[in-house]
Amino acid sequence: MTERQELIVKNVDANKQLVLDAERWLWAHPQTGYTEWEAHNYLVEKYEALGYKLNMAGDIPGFGKIPGFWTDVDTGKEGPTIAIFGELDALDIANHPESVNGMTHCCGHHAQGAALLGVAAALKQPGALDGLCGKIRLIAVPAEEMIQLAFRENLRKEGVISYMGGKVEFMHRGILDGVDLSIMVHGTIAGEGEPYDFSCGYGSNGCMAKTIRYKGKSSHAGGAPHLGVNAQYAAMLGLQAVNDLRETFQEKDTIRFHPIMMGVNCAVNIIPDEMKIESYVRGHSIEAIKRENKKVNRALTGAALAIGAGVELCDRPGYSPEIHDVPFMKLVQKCCEDLVGADRVRFMYDSWSTGSSDFGDVTCVMPGVQFHCSGAIGTGHGIDYFVNNPNKLCLNSAKAQLFVVDALFSNGAAAAKEIIANYKPQFPSIKAYFESINDMILDKDAVVYDENGNATVDFQNI
Repeated sequence: MTERQELIVKNVDANKQLVLDAERWLWAHPQTGYTEWEAHNYLVEKYEALGYKLNMAGDIPGFGKIPGFWTDVDTGKEGPTIAIFGELDALDIANHPESVNGMTHCCGHHAQGAALLGVAAALKQPGALDGLCGKIRLIAVPAEEMIQLAFRENLRKEGVISYMGGKVEFMHRGILDGVDLSIMVHGTIAGEGEPYDFSCGYGSNGCMAKTIRYKGKSSHAGGAPHLGVNAQYAAMLGLQAVNDLRETFQEKDTIRFHPIMMGVNCAVNIIPDEMKIESYVRGHSIEAIKRENKKVNRALTGAALAIGAGVELCDRPGYSPEIHDVPFMKLVQKCCEDLVGADRVRFMYDSWSTGSSDFGDVTCVMPGVQFHCSGAIGTGHGIDYFVNNPNKLCLNSAKAQLFVVDALFSNGAAAAKEIIANYKPQFPSIKAYFESINDMILDKDAVVYDENGNATVDFQNI
Protein backbone atom coordinates (compact mmCIF):
# COMPACT_ATOMS: atom_id res chain seq x y z
CA MET A 1 0.00 0.00 0.00
CA THR A 2 0.98 3.60 -0.52
CA GLU A 3 1.11 6.04 2.37
CA ARG A 4 -2.18 7.50 1.19
CA GLN A 5 -3.82 4.07 1.17
CA GLU A 6 -2.48 3.33 4.65
CA LEU A 7 -4.05 6.61 5.80
CA ILE A 8 -7.39 5.63 4.25
CA VAL A 9 -7.33 2.27 6.07
CA LYS A 10 -6.52 4.08 9.32
CA ASN A 11 -9.33 6.61 8.77
CA VAL A 12 -11.94 3.92 8.13
CA ASP A 13 -10.78 1.78 11.05
CA ALA A 14 -11.05 4.82 13.33
CA ASN A 15 -14.81 4.68 12.65
CA LYS A 16 -15.16 0.90 12.80
CA GLN A 17 -17.73 0.81 15.57
CA LEU A 18 -19.88 3.46 13.92
CA VAL A 19 -19.99 1.34 10.74
CA LEU A 20 -20.62 -1.99 12.44
CA ASP A 21 -23.35 -0.54 14.65
CA ALA A 22 -25.02 0.91 11.55
CA GLU A 23 -24.91 -2.48 9.79
CA ARG A 24 -26.74 -4.16 12.67
CA TRP A 25 -29.26 -1.34 13.11
CA LEU A 26 -30.13 -1.16 9.43
CA TRP A 27 -30.42 -4.95 9.22
CA ALA A 28 -32.95 -4.85 12.04
CA HIS A 29 -35.05 -2.09 10.42
CA PRO A 30 -35.78 -3.21 6.84
CA GLN A 31 -38.28 -1.39 4.66
CA THR A 32 -39.04 -1.74 0.96
CA GLY A 33 -38.62 0.81 -1.82
CA TYR A 34 -39.89 4.36 -1.29
CA THR A 35 -40.88 3.57 2.32
CA GLU A 36 -37.36 3.44 3.86
CA TRP A 37 -37.96 6.27 6.32
CA GLU A 38 -36.43 4.48 9.31
CA ALA A 39 -33.12 3.97 7.52
CA HIS A 40 -33.33 7.49 6.11
CA ASN A 41 -33.85 9.09 9.52
CA TYR A 42 -31.16 6.97 11.18
CA LEU A 43 -28.56 7.86 8.57
CA VAL A 44 -29.53 11.53 8.50
CA GLU A 45 -28.85 11.69 12.23
CA LYS A 46 -25.45 10.01 11.81
CA TYR A 47 -24.36 12.20 8.89
CA GLU A 48 -25.43 15.39 10.62
CA ALA A 49 -23.53 14.32 13.73
CA LEU A 50 -20.44 14.08 11.52
CA GLY A 51 -21.02 17.67 10.43
CA TYR A 52 -22.60 17.12 7.01
CA LYS A 53 -25.22 19.41 5.57
CA LEU A 54 -27.63 17.16 3.66
CA ASN A 55 -29.87 17.72 0.67
CA MET A 56 -33.11 15.76 0.89
CA ALA A 57 -34.44 14.11 -2.26
CA GLY A 58 -37.98 14.75 -1.04
CA ASP A 59 -37.46 18.50 -0.59
CA ILE A 60 -36.80 19.38 -4.24
CA PRO A 61 -39.53 21.82 -5.38
CA GLY A 62 -42.01 20.25 -7.78
CA PHE A 63 -41.32 16.67 -6.73
CA GLY A 64 -42.97 14.29 -4.26
CA LYS A 65 -41.75 13.28 -0.82
CA ILE A 66 -39.47 10.23 -0.89
CA PRO A 67 -36.62 8.94 1.29
CA GLY A 68 -32.99 9.53 0.38
CA PHE A 69 -30.46 12.34 0.45
CA TRP A 70 -27.10 13.47 -0.85
CA THR A 71 -24.18 15.62 0.18
CA ASP A 72 -21.08 16.90 -1.57
CA VAL A 73 -17.56 16.63 -0.18
CA ASP A 74 -15.51 19.37 -1.85
CA THR A 75 -11.76 18.90 -1.92
CA GLY A 76 -11.33 22.63 -2.44
CA LYS A 77 -9.65 22.11 -5.80
CA GLU A 78 -11.37 22.15 -9.16
CA GLY A 79 -11.95 18.76 -10.75
CA PRO A 80 -14.57 16.16 -11.71
CA THR A 81 -17.42 14.97 -9.49
CA ILE A 82 -17.87 11.31 -8.56
CA ALA A 83 -21.07 9.84 -7.14
CA ILE A 84 -20.91 7.04 -4.57
CA PHE A 85 -24.20 5.27 -3.88
CA GLY A 86 -25.56 3.43 -0.87
CA GLU A 87 -28.97 1.79 -1.29
CA LEU A 88 -31.63 1.87 1.42
CA ASP A 89 -34.28 -0.69 0.52
CA ALA A 90 -34.99 -4.25 1.63
CA LEU A 91 -37.01 -7.11 0.13
CA ASP A 92 -40.42 -8.39 1.12
CA ILE A 93 -39.57 -11.96 2.10
CA ALA A 94 -41.65 -12.83 5.12
CA ASN A 95 -40.34 -16.37 5.65
CA HIS A 96 -36.78 -15.24 6.37
CA PRO A 97 -36.11 -16.14 10.03
CA GLU A 98 -35.10 -12.56 10.86
CA SER A 99 -37.74 -10.76 8.81
CA VAL A 100 -39.34 -7.68 10.32
CA ASN A 101 -42.94 -6.99 9.27
CA GLY A 102 -42.37 -9.36 6.34
CA MET A 103 -39.20 -7.62 5.12
CA THR A 104 -35.51 -8.53 5.20
CA HIS A 105 -32.24 -7.07 3.90
CA CYS A 106 -31.35 -10.35 2.18
CA CYS A 107 -29.67 -8.51 -0.67
CA GLY A 108 -27.24 -6.65 1.56
CA HIS A 109 -28.34 -3.09 0.89
CA HIS A 110 -28.13 -2.31 4.59
CA ALA A 111 -24.39 -3.02 4.36
CA GLN A 112 -24.11 -0.47 1.55
CA GLY A 113 -25.66 2.13 3.83
CA ALA A 114 -23.23 1.26 6.61
CA ALA A 115 -20.24 1.32 4.23
CA LEU A 116 -21.26 4.69 2.78
CA LEU A 117 -21.48 6.04 6.33
CA GLY A 118 -17.95 4.73 6.82
CA VAL A 119 -16.83 6.59 3.71
CA ALA A 120 -18.46 9.76 5.00
CA ALA A 121 -16.84 9.41 8.42
CA ALA A 122 -13.40 8.67 6.97
CA LEU A 123 -13.59 11.76 4.75
CA LYS A 124 -13.90 13.87 7.91
CA GLN A 125 -10.59 12.56 9.30
CA PRO A 126 -7.44 14.75 9.19
CA GLY A 127 -5.63 14.60 5.87
CA ALA A 128 -8.41 12.67 4.12
CA LEU A 129 -8.70 15.16 1.25
CA ASP A 130 -5.05 16.08 0.92
CA GLY A 131 -3.82 15.97 -2.68
CA LEU A 132 -7.26 15.38 -4.17
CA CYS A 133 -9.09 17.45 -6.81
CA GLY A 134 -12.83 17.50 -7.40
CA LYS A 135 -15.99 16.65 -5.49
CA ILE A 136 -17.36 13.45 -3.96
CA ARG A 137 -21.15 13.19 -3.94
CA LEU A 138 -22.39 10.71 -1.33
CA ILE A 139 -25.91 9.51 -2.20
CA ALA A 140 -28.27 7.46 -0.03
CA VAL A 141 -30.81 6.23 -2.58
CA PRO A 142 -34.10 4.30 -2.18
CA ALA A 143 -35.89 1.66 -4.22
CA GLU A 144 -33.29 -0.38 -6.10
CA GLU A 145 -35.31 -3.60 -5.97
CA MET A 146 -37.92 -3.55 -8.73
CA ILE A 147 -40.76 -4.93 -6.59
CA GLN A 148 -44.29 -4.01 -5.46
CA LEU A 149 -45.10 -2.64 -8.90
CA ALA A 150 -48.73 -1.84 -8.10
CA PHE A 151 -47.67 0.23 -5.08
CA ARG A 152 -45.14 2.16 -7.13
CA GLU A 153 -47.63 2.70 -9.93
CA ASN A 154 -49.99 4.27 -7.39
CA LEU A 155 -47.16 6.55 -6.23
CA ARG A 156 -46.62 7.50 -9.87
CA LYS A 157 -50.31 8.26 -10.39
CA GLU A 158 -50.32 10.35 -7.22
CA GLY A 159 -47.37 12.36 -8.51
CA VAL A 160 -45.02 11.23 -5.74
CA ILE A 161 -42.58 9.59 -8.20
CA SER A 162 -42.18 9.49 -11.95
CA TYR A 163 -40.05 6.33 -12.25
CA MET A 164 -40.00 2.99 -10.49
CA GLY A 165 -36.31 2.83 -9.57
CA GLY A 166 -34.58 5.10 -7.09
CA LYS A 167 -31.53 6.02 -9.17
CA VAL A 168 -33.70 6.71 -12.22
CA GLU A 169 -35.93 8.91 -10.08
CA PHE A 170 -32.88 10.70 -8.68
CA MET A 171 -31.65 11.32 -12.23
CA HIS A 172 -35.09 12.71 -13.10
CA ARG A 173 -34.88 15.04 -10.09
CA GLY A 174 -31.52 16.40 -11.21
CA ILE A 175 -29.49 14.86 -8.41
CA LEU A 176 -26.93 13.47 -10.87
CA ASP A 177 -26.63 16.69 -12.86
CA GLY A 178 -22.98 17.69 -12.94
CA VAL A 179 -21.76 14.22 -11.90
CA ASP A 180 -19.01 12.87 -14.17
CA LEU A 181 -18.53 9.26 -13.02
CA SER A 182 -19.86 6.89 -10.36
CA ILE A 183 -19.16 3.81 -8.26
CA MET A 184 -20.94 1.59 -5.80
CA VAL A 185 -20.28 -1.69 -4.02
CA HIS A 186 -22.85 -4.47 -3.68
CA GLY A 187 -22.50 -7.34 -1.27
CA THR A 188 -21.99 -10.81 -2.70
CA ILE A 189 -21.63 -14.40 -1.57
CA ALA A 190 -18.42 -16.16 -2.51
CA GLY A 191 -19.08 -19.69 -3.65
CA GLU A 192 -17.35 -22.73 -2.22
CA GLY A 193 -13.70 -22.72 -3.24
CA GLU A 194 -13.91 -19.07 -4.38
CA PRO A 195 -12.29 -17.01 -1.64
CA TYR A 196 -12.69 -13.67 -3.40
CA ASP A 197 -13.08 -10.52 -1.33
CA PHE A 198 -13.92 -8.43 -4.41
CA SER A 199 -15.37 -9.32 -7.79
CA CYS A 200 -16.88 -7.63 -10.81
CA GLY A 201 -18.31 -8.53 -14.21
CA TYR A 202 -18.56 -6.53 -17.39
CA GLY A 203 -22.29 -5.83 -17.17
CA SER A 204 -25.85 -7.03 -16.75
CA ASN A 205 -29.30 -7.05 -18.29
CA GLY A 206 -31.75 -4.22 -18.27
CA CYS A 207 -35.46 -4.74 -17.70
CA MET A 208 -38.95 -3.45 -18.40
CA ALA A 209 -41.51 -3.62 -15.58
CA LYS A 210 -44.87 -5.12 -16.50
CA THR A 211 -48.24 -5.26 -14.79
CA ILE A 212 -50.86 -7.38 -16.56
CA ARG A 213 -54.53 -7.52 -15.55
CA TYR A 214 -56.83 -10.10 -17.10
CA LYS A 215 -60.50 -9.15 -16.86
CA GLY A 216 -63.29 -11.72 -16.93
CA LYS A 217 -66.83 -12.08 -15.60
CA SER A 218 -67.81 -13.73 -12.34
CA SER A 219 -70.54 -16.34 -12.03
CA HIS A 220 -71.34 -19.45 -10.01
CA ALA A 221 -68.47 -21.86 -10.67
CA GLY A 222 -70.63 -24.99 -10.32
CA GLY A 223 -74.12 -23.91 -11.30
CA ALA A 224 -73.52 -21.43 -14.09
CA PRO A 225 -69.90 -21.40 -15.33
CA HIS A 226 -71.24 -20.76 -18.84
CA LEU A 227 -72.25 -17.28 -17.72
CA GLY A 228 -68.75 -16.37 -16.61
CA VAL A 229 -65.41 -15.59 -18.21
CA ASN A 230 -62.53 -17.07 -16.23
CA ALA A 231 -59.74 -14.49 -15.86
CA GLN A 232 -57.50 -17.03 -14.15
CA TYR A 233 -57.69 -19.39 -17.13
CA ALA A 234 -56.92 -16.50 -19.48
CA ALA A 235 -53.85 -15.63 -17.39
CA MET A 236 -52.65 -19.23 -17.32
CA LEU A 237 -53.07 -19.48 -21.09
CA GLY A 238 -51.21 -16.20 -21.55
CA LEU A 239 -48.24 -17.38 -19.52
CA GLN A 240 -48.15 -20.65 -21.43
CA ALA A 241 -48.17 -18.70 -24.69
CA VAL A 242 -45.18 -16.64 -23.57
CA ASN A 243 -43.38 -19.81 -22.46
CA ASP A 244 -43.90 -21.19 -25.96
CA LEU A 245 -42.11 -18.14 -27.33
CA ARG A 246 -38.91 -18.75 -25.38
CA GLU A 247 -37.18 -20.64 -28.19
CA THR A 248 -37.60 -17.55 -30.38
CA PHE A 249 -35.52 -15.45 -27.97
CA GLN A 250 -31.96 -15.31 -29.28
CA GLU A 251 -29.22 -16.19 -26.83
CA LYS A 252 -27.26 -13.03 -27.63
CA ASP A 253 -30.16 -10.96 -26.27
CA THR A 254 -30.30 -12.85 -22.89
CA ILE A 255 -34.06 -12.31 -22.66
CA ARG A 256 -35.75 -13.28 -19.39
CA PHE A 257 -39.49 -13.29 -18.57
CA HIS A 258 -40.43 -14.50 -15.08
CA PRO A 259 -44.00 -13.65 -14.08
CA ILE A 260 -45.74 -14.06 -10.75
CA MET A 261 -49.53 -14.41 -10.53
CA MET A 262 -50.86 -12.19 -7.76
CA GLY A 263 -53.89 -14.41 -6.94
CA VAL A 264 -57.65 -14.01 -7.15
CA ASN A 265 -59.94 -12.21 -4.74
CA CYS A 266 -62.93 -14.51 -4.64
CA ALA A 267 -64.23 -17.75 -3.16
CA VAL A 268 -63.62 -21.18 -4.66
CA ASN A 269 -67.20 -21.40 -5.99
CA ILE A 270 -66.91 -18.22 -8.05
CA ILE A 271 -65.50 -17.87 -11.54
CA PRO A 272 -62.67 -15.37 -11.00
CA ASP A 273 -63.21 -12.11 -12.85
CA GLU A 274 -59.69 -10.74 -12.37
CA MET A 275 -56.12 -12.02 -12.29
CA LYS A 276 -53.13 -9.71 -11.92
CA ILE A 277 -49.60 -10.62 -12.96
CA GLU A 278 -46.33 -8.80 -12.32
CA SER A 279 -43.25 -9.52 -14.37
CA TYR A 280 -40.20 -8.13 -16.14
CA VAL A 281 -38.88 -8.48 -19.64
CA ARG A 282 -35.11 -8.44 -19.18
CA GLY A 283 -32.56 -8.20 -21.94
CA HIS A 284 -29.04 -7.36 -23.07
CA SER A 285 -30.06 -4.07 -24.69
CA ILE A 286 -32.91 -1.59 -24.62
CA GLU A 287 -33.60 -2.40 -28.29
CA ALA A 288 -33.90 -6.14 -27.56
CA ILE A 289 -36.20 -5.52 -24.61
CA LYS A 290 -38.53 -3.36 -26.68
CA ARG A 291 -38.55 -5.84 -29.59
CA GLU A 292 -39.22 -8.98 -27.56
CA ASN A 293 -41.77 -7.24 -25.35
CA LYS A 294 -43.99 -6.84 -28.42
CA LYS A 295 -44.01 -10.64 -28.78
CA VAL A 296 -44.83 -11.03 -25.11
CA ASN A 297 -47.72 -8.58 -25.32
CA ARG A 298 -49.03 -10.27 -28.46
CA ALA A 299 -49.08 -13.65 -26.68
CA LEU A 300 -50.77 -12.23 -23.59
CA THR A 301 -53.37 -10.52 -25.76
CA GLY A 302 -54.04 -13.63 -27.84
CA ALA A 303 -54.80 -15.62 -24.70
CA ALA A 304 -57.38 -13.08 -23.59
CA LEU A 305 -59.03 -13.23 -27.00
CA ALA A 306 -59.13 -17.04 -26.91
CA ILE A 307 -61.00 -17.09 -23.59
CA GLY A 308 -63.17 -14.05 -24.33
CA ALA A 309 -61.54 -12.01 -21.60
CA GLY A 310 -60.02 -8.58 -21.59
CA VAL A 311 -56.44 -7.71 -20.68
CA GLU A 312 -54.89 -4.46 -19.53
CA LEU A 313 -51.19 -4.05 -20.28
CA CYS A 314 -49.13 -1.64 -18.22
CA ASP A 315 -45.46 -1.34 -19.26
CA ARG A 316 -43.01 0.92 -17.47
CA PRO A 317 -39.31 1.64 -17.92
CA GLY A 318 -37.45 -0.56 -15.50
CA TYR A 319 -33.66 -0.49 -15.58
CA SER A 320 -31.26 -0.04 -18.46
CA PRO A 321 -28.49 -2.55 -19.15
CA GLU A 322 -25.45 -1.97 -16.94
CA ILE A 323 -22.22 -1.71 -18.92
CA HIS A 324 -18.98 -1.04 -17.08
CA ASP A 325 -16.27 1.10 -18.59
CA VAL A 326 -13.27 -1.21 -19.04
CA PRO A 327 -10.49 1.31 -18.20
CA PHE A 328 -12.47 2.30 -15.10
CA MET A 329 -12.88 -1.38 -14.20
CA LYS A 330 -9.12 -1.88 -14.42
CA LEU A 331 -8.50 1.05 -12.09
CA VAL A 332 -11.02 -0.33 -9.58
CA GLN A 333 -9.47 -3.80 -9.85
CA LYS A 334 -6.02 -2.39 -9.06
CA CYS A 335 -7.42 -0.58 -6.01
CA CYS A 336 -9.05 -3.77 -4.71
CA GLU A 337 -5.81 -5.69 -5.24
CA ASP A 338 -3.89 -3.02 -3.34
CA LEU A 339 -6.25 -3.53 -0.41
CA VAL A 340 -6.54 -7.33 -0.17
CA GLY A 341 -4.07 -8.82 -2.67
CA ALA A 342 -4.50 -9.93 -6.27
CA ASP A 343 -5.32 -13.52 -5.29
CA ARG A 344 -8.47 -12.34 -3.51
CA VAL A 345 -9.83 -10.27 -6.40
CA ARG A 346 -11.64 -11.52 -9.51
CA PHE A 347 -12.67 -9.12 -12.26
CA MET A 348 -14.23 -10.82 -15.29
CA TYR A 349 -14.23 -8.68 -18.42
CA ASP A 350 -16.36 -11.08 -20.47
CA SER A 351 -18.92 -11.89 -17.75
CA TRP A 352 -22.56 -10.87 -18.17
CA SER A 353 -25.29 -11.17 -15.54
CA THR A 354 -28.96 -11.64 -16.43
CA GLY A 355 -30.03 -9.77 -13.29
CA SER A 356 -30.77 -6.04 -13.38
CA SER A 357 -29.90 -2.94 -11.38
CA ASP A 358 -30.80 0.71 -11.71
CA PHE A 359 -27.07 1.42 -11.66
CA GLY A 360 -27.37 0.51 -15.33
CA ASP A 361 -29.30 3.71 -15.91
CA VAL A 362 -26.36 5.64 -14.48
CA THR A 363 -23.86 3.89 -16.77
CA CYS A 364 -25.98 4.92 -19.77
CA VAL A 365 -24.76 8.50 -19.35
CA MET A 366 -21.43 8.32 -17.49
CA PRO A 367 -18.59 5.88 -16.76
CA GLY A 368 -19.42 3.76 -13.73
CA VAL A 369 -18.48 0.53 -12.01
CA GLN A 370 -20.55 -1.50 -9.56
CA PHE A 371 -18.30 -4.09 -7.97
CA HIS A 372 -18.99 -6.72 -5.33
CA CYS A 373 -17.65 -7.34 -1.86
CA SER A 374 -17.94 -10.62 0.05
CA GLY A 375 -19.01 -10.99 3.65
CA ALA A 376 -22.35 -12.80 3.49
CA ILE A 377 -23.45 -16.43 3.37
CA GLY A 378 -26.45 -18.28 2.00
CA THR A 379 -28.42 -17.29 -1.09
CA GLY A 380 -28.95 -13.77 -2.32
CA HIS A 381 -32.67 -12.92 -2.04
CA GLY A 382 -33.06 -16.18 -0.08
CA ILE A 383 -34.25 -17.13 3.38
CA ASP A 384 -30.76 -18.34 4.29
CA TYR A 385 -29.01 -15.02 3.58
CA PHE A 386 -27.00 -13.68 6.54
CA VAL A 387 -24.00 -11.43 7.09
CA ASN A 388 -21.12 -13.48 8.49
CA ASN A 389 -18.26 -11.02 8.09
CA PRO A 390 -19.28 -7.38 8.46
CA ASN A 391 -15.64 -6.32 8.51
CA LYS A 392 -15.33 -7.44 4.89
CA LEU A 393 -18.81 -6.48 3.79
CA CYS A 394 -18.75 -2.96 5.24
CA LEU A 395 -15.25 -1.88 6.24
CA ASN A 396 -13.45 -3.35 3.21
CA SER A 397 -16.16 -1.87 1.02
CA ALA A 398 -15.58 1.62 2.45
CA LYS A 399 -11.80 1.29 2.11
CA ALA A 400 -11.96 0.08 -1.49
CA GLN A 401 -14.25 2.92 -2.52
CA LEU A 402 -11.92 5.45 -0.95
CA PHE A 403 -8.95 3.80 -2.66
CA VAL A 404 -10.81 4.36 -5.95
CA VAL A 405 -11.49 8.01 -5.16
CA ASP A 406 -7.83 8.50 -4.25
CA ALA A 407 -6.66 6.88 -7.49
CA LEU A 408 -9.05 8.97 -9.57
CA PHE A 409 -8.56 12.35 -7.91
CA SER A 410 -4.84 12.35 -7.09
CA ASN A 411 -2.30 13.99 -9.43
CA GLY A 412 -4.71 16.66 -10.55
CA ALA A 413 -7.45 14.05 -11.13
CA ALA A 414 -5.54 12.84 -14.17
CA ALA A 415 -6.97 9.31 -14.07
CA ALA A 416 -10.54 10.55 -13.71
CA LYS A 417 -10.16 13.04 -16.53
CA GLU A 418 -8.76 10.38 -18.87
CA ILE A 419 -11.61 7.96 -18.14
CA ILE A 420 -14.21 10.70 -18.67
CA ALA A 421 -12.61 11.93 -21.90
CA ASN A 422 -12.44 8.46 -23.46
CA TYR A 423 -15.86 7.20 -22.37
CA LYS A 424 -18.50 6.74 -25.07
CA PRO A 425 -21.90 6.77 -23.33
CA GLN A 426 -24.97 5.08 -24.77
CA PHE A 427 -26.75 8.44 -24.67
CA PRO A 428 -25.23 11.89 -25.11
CA SER A 429 -27.21 13.36 -22.23
CA ILE A 430 -29.59 12.52 -19.42
CA LYS A 431 -32.35 14.15 -21.49
CA ALA A 432 -31.70 11.82 -24.44
CA TYR A 433 -31.68 8.84 -22.10
CA PHE A 434 -35.12 9.71 -20.74
CA GLU A 435 -36.50 10.21 -24.24
CA SER A 436 -35.47 6.64 -25.06
CA ILE A 437 -36.83 4.90 -21.98
CA ASN A 438 -40.09 6.84 -22.08
CA ASP A 439 -40.85 5.01 -25.34
CA MET A 440 -41.48 1.93 -23.20
CA ILE A 441 -44.51 3.41 -21.45
CA LEU A 442 -47.72 1.61 -22.37
CA ASP A 443 -51.22 1.71 -20.84
CA LYS A 444 -53.70 -0.14 -22.97
CA ASP A 445 -56.81 -2.30 -23.00
CA ALA A 446 -55.40 -4.71 -25.54
CA VAL A 447 -58.73 -6.41 -26.38
CA VAL A 448 -61.96 -4.44 -26.73
CA TYR A 449 -65.25 -6.17 -27.61
CA ASP A 450 -68.20 -4.54 -29.36
CA GLU A 451 -71.84 -5.32 -28.65
CA ASN A 452 -71.74 -8.26 -31.07
CA GLY A 453 -68.69 -9.82 -29.48
CA ASN A 454 -66.29 -8.77 -32.20
CA ALA A 455 -62.88 -7.81 -30.88
CA THR A 456 -60.44 -5.02 -31.65
CA VAL A 457 -56.89 -5.95 -30.72
CA ASP A 458 -54.11 -3.45 -30.05
CA PHE A 459 -51.12 -4.38 -27.90
CA GLN A 460 -48.47 -1.90 -29.09
CA ASN A 461 -47.55 1.62 -28.06
CA ILE A 462 -47.14 2.86 -31.64
